[in-house]
Amino acid sequence: MRPYELIKAKRDGQVLAPADIRAFMDDFTRGVVPEYQMAAMCMAVFFRGMNADELGAWTQAMLESGDVLDLSDTPGTKVDKHSTGGVGDKVSLSLAPLAAACGVPVPMISGRGLGHTGGTLDKLESIPGFRVDLSVDDYRRLVREVGACLIGQTATLAPADKKLYALRDVTATVDCIPLIASSIMSKKLAEGIDALVLDVKVGSGAFMKKLEDARTLATTMIGIGRAMGKQVVALLTDMSQPLGRTVGNALEVMEAVDMLKGCAPADYTECTYALTGQMLVLGGKAKDAAEARALMEDAVKSGRALKKFEEIVTAQGGNPKALHDYALLPQADRTVQVPATHDGFVTGIDAEALGLAAMALGAGREKASDFVDHAVGFVLHKKVGDSVKVGEALLTAHVNDEDRLEDVVRRVQRAYQTGPTAAAKVPLVLETLR
Repeated sequence: MRPYELIKAKRDGQVLAPADIRAFMDDFTRGVVPEYQMAAMCMAVFFRGMNADELGAWTQAMLESGDVLDLSDTPGTKVDKHSTGGVGDKVSLSLAPLAAACGVPVPMISGRGLGHTGGTLDKLESIPGFRVDLSVDDYRRLVREVGACLIGQTATLAPADKKLYALRDVTATVDCIPLIASSIMSKKLAEGIDALVLDVKVGSGAFMKKLEDARTLATTMIGIGRAMGKQVVALLTDMSQPLGRTVGNALEVMEAVDMLKGCAPADYTECTYALTGQMLVLGGKAKDAAEARALMEDAVKSGRALKKFEEIVTAQGGNPKALHDYALLPQADRTVQVPATHDGFVTGIDAEALGLAAMALGAGREKASDFVDHAVGFVLHKKVGDSVKVGEALLTAHVNDEDRLEDVVRRVQRAYQTGPTAAAKVPLVLETLR
């Protein structure tokens, strides 16, 4: 069928044949199908959706648009983790070395921050000298020799996704579960993994604000993975407030190192243990969550997890001394405490609003070409359930641009909600899906 006929068929709610989907995606990748026709197809999918066979063919076509890596020369079950994004979500920085220290090879291809969510690559680049632009050969070698490697998407891995995401970003079709699921899974399956743990965030700081939407996205991705012979587990985790106490690239690196030293905030530590524990079970290093927890705690207590992070940093060109002397990480010109405007208890934090406030400081980007200031961000002193008095510091802002400060202070104060009584605690892990 011609592209016009396929677009019209999907617009009218018809089911597309897998062979037609593959041909359409191949033609788009090669530039035969113009962007305006793919944009029309994405909008048709946005409103009409795709069934399991269509989605499988769509994802497979994106996956096969470039290289699919072969890591068979690395012993063991290769397991990665993917987060759908949140505020203060620095889990990958601690999870990869922790899993590798427990014997699970971690091939991780990550992304950059966009909008209110942070990106793993931006955080890693806070470490002086750290390179995320390694070649595929170096990536394969480091997974084999070091046990983990964290890089950005290469030009040859799922190029259809890279081209398609840029188009979706400007045509209001990013927020579409079939397109989100196929985008994530095509990149992850191209890494050469055997199994995958998904962290699907739910709440004000996540793309999925509602539990039912997060559950639908998770089950969709699990279905894609299962159809392609991969083990996939999804955890739905709370993102109704920032994870941990830091928001901002270098600040989050410090907290990640603290986690590997055993002295990070409880919510961030527990989230890391929950996700890494699933990786150890899928990787065959633990029979259940309890055994995995014991292995992880021993890796932290013995110092093996931090040593593994040092190995990863060294292997990717970074300065491992920065993991012990935080003064070697980017530092802001000044710090400013943002005061509370009401007495009471913190009943809520609009995590998205706080992420946008950090972006206004320069910690994130509105578009891919924006400069990121790795030094700026927030250190939170008050989180949901904490008591607070007028004038007491809600957080400390690390600032380089004075012109942005007044706006950022207003944003932070609006993001915090207070009330006369403490709010009930929300579980960190809301559901586990297989």
